[in-house]
Amino acid sequence: MDRNDRVYLYDCTLRDGAQTQGVDFSVADKAAIARELDRLGVDYIEGGWPGANPTDNAFFAEPPALETARLAAFGMTRRAGKAVADDPTLNAVIDSGAPALTLVGKAWTFQVEVALGIDRDENLAMIRDSVAHAAARGREVLFDAEHFFDGYKADPDYALACLETAGEAGARWLVLCDTNGGTLPHEVGDIVGRVTERVPGTRLGIHCHNDTENGVANSLAAVRAGARQVQGTLNGLGERCGNANLVSIIPSLVMPEKMGMPTGIGEAGLEHLTHISRFLDERLNRAPARHAPYVGEAAFAHKGGMHVSAVEKDPRCYEHIEPTSVGNRRHIVVSNQAGRSNILARFREAGIDVDPKHPRVNDLLEEVKERENGGYAYDGAEASFELLARRILEGVPDYYHMQTFRVIDERRWEGPHGTTLPSEATVKADINGQTHMTVGEGNGPVNALDHALRKILTRHYPELEDLALVDYKVRILSPRGGTGAVVRVMIESADGHGNRWSTVGVSPNIIDASYEALHDSIVYKLRRDGATPVA
Repeated sequence: MDRNDRVYLYDCTLRDGAQTQGVDFSVADKAAIARELDRLGVDYIEGGWPGANPTDNAFFAEPPALETARLAAFGMTRRAGKAVADDPTLNAVIDSGAPALTLVGKAWTFQVEVALGIDRDENLAMIRDSVAHAAARGREVLFDAEHFFDGYKADPDYALACLETAGEAGARWLVLCDTNGGTLPHEVGDIVGRVTERVPGTRLGIHCHNDTENGVANSLAAVRAGARQVQGTLNGLGERCGNANLVSIIPSLVMPEKMGMPTGIGEAGLEHLTHISRFLDERLNRAPARHAPYVGEAAFAHKGGMHVSAVEKDPRCYEHIEPTSVGNRRHIVVSNQAGRSNILARFREAGIDVDPKHPRVNDLLEEVKERENGGYAYDGAEASFELLARRILEGVPDYYHMQTFRVIDERRWEGPHGTTLPSEATVKADINGQTHMTVGEGNGPVNALDHALRKILTRHYPELEDLALVDYKVRILSPRGGTGAVVRVMIESADGHGNRWSTVGVSPNIIDASYEALHDSIVYKLRRDGATPVA
C-alpha cells in the first residue's frame, strides 16, 4: 500500500474532552490516560493548554514518559495588535516543552470580522507570525483552522488562504475543523476533496464535533476524500454533543474488513480498545455505555432465540466483526425472550457443562421467565443467573446461613448548619454450626450491612478481603406503589484481580432487595475462587 495512505491519529481527550460537563481531570488522571493512549498506539496526545489553568501547567511541568506518541500542547495564534514575542498566551504554549504545538486560528470571514473584529489580512498575519514563531523553535506545528467548513461555504478562497498561509509559514499539519458540528458527511467529503486540489492530503487533518451525530461519519468521509490525520476523543467526550469518537473511528478505519487504512494501531492496540474505553469511564467514575459500538457490553449481545441459534452456527449472521478483535466478547443474554439456544449458550459462557437434553434445562428456562415477570433482570446480572442455573442443575454450597439482620438509619442535626447520617447494621449468621453476631457502620444502610456481614465472613473466608462494591442502582418497578413500590437493585462488584460481576435482587423492601444482590455477589465470588464451605 502507498505510504501516503498512512493515517495519523491525534487524541484530544485531555483538552477537548475536559470541556465535557461533569468531567474534571486531575493531573494524575491526565497522566494515566496519556499512558493508556500511548499503549493504544495513537500518534499524538494533546495534553491541554499550558498557561490556561493550574492542572495543565502541572501536567506539562512533569509530563508522562511516552513510548511512541508525541505530546502536543494546544494554544491560539497571537492576539491582534501584538507581536509574537510579546504575547504571553502564545509563548506559554511554546515554552511548555511539548514537541508538537497545535495553534488554532479563524478560517471563517464571519468569525474574523465579527468575533475578532479585525480585517482579513490581519487574521492571515496572525496565523503566519504565530506558526513561523513556533516552527523556528524546532517544534512540529499543527494549524487548527477553526470553523473551516462554514468558512469554506461562505468564502472558499479565504478559507484556503488561511490554510496556505499556515503551510507556507511552516505548519506540518493543516487541520480542517467542523467546530460547530453542523456539517454533513457528503459535504465533508466534497469539500475535503476540493481542498486536496490545492493542499496535499498528506498534510490535511480532520477535527469534527458531533452535533448532528455525524462526528465519526464525517471523520471517515474526510479520510476517504484524502485527509491523512484524524482528531477525536475517547468515548466521544467534548462540549455540547461531544467530539468525534476515536473508539469508533479506529476500528472502522483500521480493520481490513472495514477501510483497512494503515495507522500506528496494531493488532495489540485494537485488542486494547475496549479496555481503554472502560478505563476512561473508571477514571471519571462513570458507568460505561452498554450500547457503545464495538466496545459496549451490549455491542455483541444476543437476546432473541432465533438470533442466538444463527450466531451459534456462524457469528457473521449478526456480528460484523469478531468481538475479541477489539477486546470485547460475545454475550448471550438470558431473558423472558430467551429460548433453549440462549440458555445453552449462556451455560457454555459460564463454564457449565450440561447435556442439551438435560430435563432441567426447560425448568430453568421457565424459572427465568417467571422471575423476570416478577421484576428480575438477568441480562444485566450474569452472576445471579449463573448461580440460579447452578442451584437448579447441580446445587451451590451454602457458605453461611443468615439468621437475622437489622439496619438502623439515623439523621443527627449538629448545630444550625451541620447534619450527619450514620447507618448501623446488626447481623446474626450461622457458620459451621456456630452463631456469630456483629455490628457494622457505613455510608448508608447497604454499606453498613455489607461491612457487618463481612466482619463475620472474612474470618472464615479470606477470599472476601478484596471484594468491593463498585456500583449500585435502584429501579422502581411499580411506580403506582409510591414509597411501597417493588424495587430492583443491581449491584456491580469487583475484586483485586480485575474481575467484575453483577447481581440482582427484587423486593418491596429496598434493604431486602439489596441484601439479596449482596448475598449473590458474595456467594459468586466464594464459589469462583474455590472457597471451601464451612457452613
